[in-house]
Amino acid sequence: MAEDDAATIDRTVRLQVAAARQEESGQGIARMPRSAFQALGITEGDVVEVVGKRATAAIAAPAYPEDESLEVVRLDGLQRGNAETGSGEHVVIRSAESRPATRVVFAPAQREMRLQGPTQALQRNFFRKPLVAGDIVATTGQQPVQNMPPEVRRMFNAPAYALTQIRLTVVSTSPKGIVHIDENTEVELRPAFEEPRDARAVVNYDDVGGIGDTIQQLREMVELPLRYPELFTRLGVDPPKGVLLHGPPGTGKTRLAQAVANESDADFFTINGPEIMGSGYGESEKHLREVFEEAAKAAPAIIFIDEIDSIAPKRDRVAGEAEKRLVAQLLTLMDGLEARSNIVVIAATNRPDAIDEALRRPGRFDREIVIGVPDEKGRREILAIHTRGMPLGDRVDLDELARTTHGFVGADIAALSREAAIEAVRRIMPRLDLDERTVPPEVLEELQVTREDFLAALKRVQPSAMREVMVQMPNVGWSDIGGLAKATEQLREGIELPLKNPEAFHRLGIRAAKGFLLYGPPGTGKTLLAKAVAKESEANFISMKSSDLLSKWYGESEQQIARMFQRARSVAPCVIFIDEIDSLVPARGTGQDEPAVTGRVVNTILAEMDGLEELQSVIVIGATNRPTLVDPALLRPGRFDELVYVGTPDKDGRERILGIHARNMPLASDVDLGVIAEKTERFTGADLEDIVRRAGLSALRRAGGEADSVTAADFTEALAESRATVTEEMENEYLKMRGELKKRAAAVRPTIGFITDGMLEPTREFKHGPDEGDPKGS
Repeated sequence: MAEDDAATIDRTVRLQVAAARQEESGQGIARMPRSAFQALGITEGDVVEVVGKRATAAIAAPAYPEDESLEVVRLDGLQRGNAETGSGEHVVIRSAESRPATRVVFAPAQREMRLQGPTQALQRNFFRKPLVAGDIVATTGQQPVQNMPPEVRRMFNAPAYALTQIRLTVVSTSPKGIVHIDENTEVELRPAFEEPRDARAVVNYDDVGGIGDTIQQLREMVELPLRYPELFTRLGVDPPKGVLLHGPPGTGKTRLAQAVANESDADFFTINGPEIMGSGYGESEKHLREVFEEAAKAAPAIIFIDEIDSIAPKRDRVAGEAEKRLVAQLLTLMDGLEARSNIVVIAATNRPDAIDEALRRPGRFDREIVIGVPDEKGRREILAIHTRGMPLGDRVDLDELARTTHGFVGADIAALSREAAIEAVRRIMPRLDLDERTVPPEVLEELQVTREDFLAALKRVQPSAMREVMVQMPNVGWSDIGGLAKATEQLREGIELPLKNPEAFHRLGIRAAKGFLLYGPPGTGKTLLAKAVAKESEANFISMKSSDLLSKWYGESEQQIARMFQRARSVAPCVIFIDEIDSLVPARGTGQDEPAVTGRVVNTILAEMDGLEELQSVIVIGATNRPTLVDPALLRPGRFDELVYVGTPDKDGRERILGIHARNMPLASDVDLGVIAEKTERFTGADLEDIVRRAGLSALRRAGGEADSVTAADFTEALAESRATVTEEMENEYLKMRGELKKRAAAVRPTIGFITDGMLEPTREFKHGPDEGDPKGS
């Protein structure tokens, strides 16, 4: 007997806890290395008991390949809460036996949710999964992720019933201990919310995606001092007192603070900026003191101040005395007359520069953490979080969605998922009987969110950082452009390659081009090229007209330009396209009547484009048909690195352009586009499009609206009515310009070029007179 007991005691392993991948949240799996399976004498799919401060149950699954040599067990946020443990701590794992339950009672673990209806869905969802009374569990709407062992997969492949991810408390089980639901189990669902034993049911690290590094930094700053204050005492230093989270709206600052509080097992006190303000004298300060006093009694505790800029603005910028006193009170409380032990203050804002600078020093907010716009990998994680309770169609590819949602923050992705779901509901609306107020079970079973639903939602949801300047992603690709092979090749190398494969540039130690100036005669396809670049490089596209950026108010134009570049940085990768750029950045000092605003605008753009040095994935494209008017300082490497000439197409190019414009046109058998291309020397893309349009009109005229094809005669008539907009002289002039532009940009000292008839005359030196702003000094 004693030997049996000893064998049982030996059948345990001690492993360090690590977080599971986002997409496995709520699956109830414990991923362990092979060595743990051998030590416990179990196989994949067996039930194990996980013992932290509390015991819970999980399904054993193999470790991720990268973890195989590590002594870690990966648990999701709910399981960490059920075992009352945290990442980095150790748990004991032992093999366990799960018994069939005669009765299981569930209740919602989310305060705002009331549930009612048949319990068969729950029975199917939790079929054969281990449960322990007091646990928080989650229903799963999706099939489990790949690389799951067959034994575990069979458990998840119980009859599918599309349930969204709902968190439930296991109120009681009969018998007690580890049980599972089978065909004979009676399942009861209580409609009302029951306070969960652990706040991790509401928000944990699994619910915050795309900011793994930020979570790690916060854990160092918050969890360590709260859990192990003796470490800091031993080192003889004060633990950190505060962390300031800042970044664009919707990136998850508030959610992250809640997750940290729940995972670090600390009491959480929230101060919402505007709520603290009182009407009486000294009332606001009193409210603030009370929160800090309560937190001191409940230590370890976290005080979270949301929108801190509203209660701690810069004192020299506010007129009211109440605001100044409130800032002073907060400074005093954070310094604390007695050493504050086991309290950490986390504050969040999207306007860090509006906060009083006295708060932004070590000893108050010891660290400032920027939560930026997530990259593609981060967006993939956030999409997995928002769709993990969604019955997704077979063709939904989250990787594809992550690639096409540049500039989206967490709140935007939540809105996208919601819009896609509404799209799915709209599809089944005709089958609902609104008088019945219930949805037939067979309709619910069929309800799926498809790839088309997400694509439709993408048209309605814009990145919040791009709301004011959002341009619909262009639908023009390289295949829609003909006759510009050289220009296309230059742009593909200079823009598409660095945006899609930045590692190649890092490897060779070179920087990507920052700017491209497309110049050439009107109608050659400069704007079309910019659109194709934005689409093919899968980047955000900000298109600005010079008139949008110029304002009569002093300083407004520069602000608009600075704002445009700032926005582009926040939604990178981004292409900024400025059409007719010559009117925005004309050469400075070219005449007495030059408006002062254009000089300032040129200076701002020069500074911004130089400032792009440390910015990644923001590219400026300018288009003009008068490049000699552009300020030469913009044409040097480091600003517009590449000057791309977009000229008139050759014969093959013209034939391709005609084919593009006529691809939806029913052409008669006698139409030969090659012959038309031969007759259209120096015709631009716009001219060729006009020929195709005129040929169509001619066919309609000829057949009185009954035409069913366009003939060679129609094209001959169209050619007779058309002419090339680019003359031979113009073409020669542009060819001369190509050499002039580079020389002009490379000029050693500041000079002015005088422009006559579109060409540069010899330049002369420009000297300032006694007053810098006096044009007579030249």
